Amino acid sequence: MPSSASPPSISLPHSGSPAGCPVVPGIPAETGSRVPLHTPEFAADPHGAYRMMRKQFGDLAPVELAPGVPATLVLGYHTARRILHDPDHFPTDPRTWQHTVPADCPVLPMMRWQPAARYNTGIAHTRYRQTATAAIDAIDTHALHATVEQVAVPLIDTFAASGSAELVTDYAQPLVITVLNRLMGCPSDIGQRIVSGTAARFDTVRAAEGMRVMHAALTELIALKHRYPGDDATTRLLTHPHHLDDGEVLAQSMSFYGAGGEAQPNLITNTILLMLTDPRFGGSLLGGSLSTRDALDEVLFHDPPMANFCTTYPHTPLLLGDTWLPAHQPVVISLAAANTDPALTGGDPTGNRAHLAWSAGPHACPARTIAYLIVQDAIDQLLDAVPDMELAVAPTELVWRPGPFHRALTALPVTFRPTPPTGLRHDTGDRE
Repeated sequence: MPSSASPPSISLPHSGSPAGCPVVPGIPAETGSRVPLHTPEFAADPHGAYRMMRKQFGDLAPVELAPGVPATLVLGYHTARRILHDPDHFPTDPRTWQHTVPADCPVLPMMRWQPAARYNTGIAHTRYRQTATAAIDAIDTHALHATVEQVAVPLIDTFAASGSAELVTDYAQPLVITVLNRLMGCPSDIGQRIVSGTAARFDTVRAAEGMRVMHAALTELIALKHRYPGDDATTRLLTHPHHLDDGEVLAQSMSFYGAGGEAQPNLITNTILLMLTDPRFGGSLLGGSLSTRDALDEVLFHDPPMANFCTTYPHTPLLLGDTWLPAHQPVVISLAAANTDPALTGGDPTGNRAHLAWSAGPHACPARTIAYLIVQDAIDQLLDAVPDMELAVAPTELVWRPGPFHRALTALPVTFRPTPPTGLRHDTGDRE
């Protein structure tokens, strides 16, 4: 459990403070002193970078989100919680900042203001949050179990007899995309374009093009739901009493696909990787003493799919502890680093769900129950079908996708003893 150490205090500068923040030990002003989060080296070993930054800078480290785009990365657990629970000093509205970066900045499509809950505070945040939460809470979780099974089984059948699979593209991504499309009432061709655009935003590679693809596909989905409403999240967004316009519905839908279509497949594969490589699992998915939920929560501590996120933009220069935070410059919470802060006590995190992977405070993820259900059911379906999986390559040969925000494998190749198809009637869910 977290220790009882107090978070650092926040001080506002006096009215006579200079426009620029004074340079203090720990936060160099020059860009060359910043740690780049956009490189393949960082993607390959983020935890090594977090340890180095913590040793050199403490809880607040100077980083680059993209070349020439400075930010402060929050590494300390208690500091992160303090910021997440203080929207008055740490608002999430990026509109002043976004005018200070070039139009082709690779992280701008990911960080640009949208009329959605996570970019707003006050009345606007409440309006968007209530609408999104209502759309999520209406999902039938009992039916969702069956939906995950109906999607998982035919996917597994496509590779079960071969004795090998690449779990990112053969399983995790198509499973989550299909389930999410059903929840959103989205045809598969539109959903695929939405997810492809979302991935480009997270990778910060061809991000602007990805944003255009996603925007066009979501616009098409919303027009379709106007013509043919249904029992789905998109229709519920359109018909909520808060009367969101199409642009606002698009922004909420974008958040749904970002959190669902990007984070959930990565959580599935990161968890399976832990289960295949951690000796507590006995070298196989059914050989150890820990449950799928134990593995899931441990990944959310150490390798959460949203590793560096929850960005805020102080309106004025702030003194946090002994470090100045510039006004209108991104302050990014490192959920991965904060969760592994040495200030936390207790050692083994097994069974401890006090991590920040779902964020905290007014912007905490409203869909965590749904996400847990989909991811755990997806992993359990795979374990039941092919319990003797092993990595097809050495763990050091695995490649992680670039980008400062997520923790995501490019591929997860596995081998296993070939098994026959299940024989399920996928269209009805009945066994032959």
